[in-house]
Amino acid sequence: MAKELHTPFRYDFVGSFLRPEALKKARLDFAAGTLDEAGLKAVEDETILDLIRKQKELGYHVITDGEFRRATWHLDFMWAFDGITHAPTKTGLPFAGEAAMIDDTWVIGKVKYKGHHPFLDHFRFVKAQEDENTVAKLTIPAPAQFLAQFDMAFSWPTTHKIYGDEKELIEDIVAAYQAFLKDLYAAGCRNLQLDDCTWGMLVDPHRFEFFGTDQAGIDAICEKYVAINNAVIDGTPEDMYVNTHVCRGNFHSTYAASGGYDGVAKFLLQNEHVDAFYLEYDTERAGGFEPLDFVPEGKKVVLGLITTKTPELENKKHVIFRIQQASTHLPLDRLCLSPQCGFASCEIGNKLTEEQQWNKLKLVREIADEVWK
Repeated sequence: MAKELHTPFRYDFVGSFLRPEALKKARLDFAAGTLDEAGLKAVEDETILDLIRKQKELGYHVITDGEFRRATWHLDFMWAFDGITHAPTKTGLPFAGEAAMIDDTWVIGKVKYKGHHPFLDHFRFVKAQEDENTVAKLTIPAPAQFLAQFDMAFSWPTTHKIYGDEKELIEDIVAAYQAFLKDLYAAGCRNLQLDDCTWGMLVDPHRFEFFGTDQAGIDAICEKYVAINNAVIDGTPEDMYVNTHVCRGNFHSTYAASGGYDGVAKFLLQNEHVDAFYLEYDTERAGGFEPLDFVPEGKKVVLGLITTKTPELENKKHVIFRIQQASTHLPLDRLCLSPQCGFASCEIGNKLTEEQQWNKLKLVREIADEVWK
């Protein structure tokens, strides 16, 4: 691995990829009890190696496992800590036009690091595939996302049975993350991405209902979420690049929230201690580029201008025009390009084919090569 390589890159991607049919079948067989754990891992290993090969063939400098070993982008991470349990949902989470049927997840005890986490082995497998042109990236939910899972208006009554106050929950989450990240660093990780949908909920027109508060309360939550993220980020070694990805939900080509970054820019973009922001910008639901004015000197923004939700390829000239618009708020040399989110935040995936997925990533690189010659 070339030491100077680190995320983000001029052409980049968020992390998750459509699951191949062989992997989908293996996971179903495993759930049905007709395939053992070793058999499932063999299929996961094979499909991940094929995915990384394709990432490299396209000339991308970052490699991931596509989140192939997970059911969802965030919950699998949480399930591996003490104090967390889950069960199949009966109602699903409300997305635009469709309920996301992912497991209900809640607190049943104090949140603690178990001394090992399966994502460590997942990362080591990808890191072993690094070469002089590529670096491995791990994607995990942001600490704020972990907290939001258990402290929002609908979930706090259950959490409160375990935690007398939220401060104690926050302290336990920070300690659990710090312990995990210490082991992750020892495993060789130097490129970490914190995925965070909380900000999409905090700008949505229904935010007061989501969080059970008023605008002053929303501002206080923003401060709290930045604080928990920074408490974890500030504890990472200097040579670990920590970025965050922000979107408004990504399930089976649907979304969960709408609203521009304006209402959270002074909290998130101005004050979160990450090296770069991967920001959803593929539709008008994300608003304009004006909030980029809040990004401090030295930080980069990866513009998510290519959508993973639909198969149609974007107009290259229009994407370049939008990059130029963004550059009036942040210098071009501090901008990069990627899809707005992953292609399969949950294993069901978005509504496009694997070929269409790769065509999207080819377009990202073509545009980046033209803009940043």
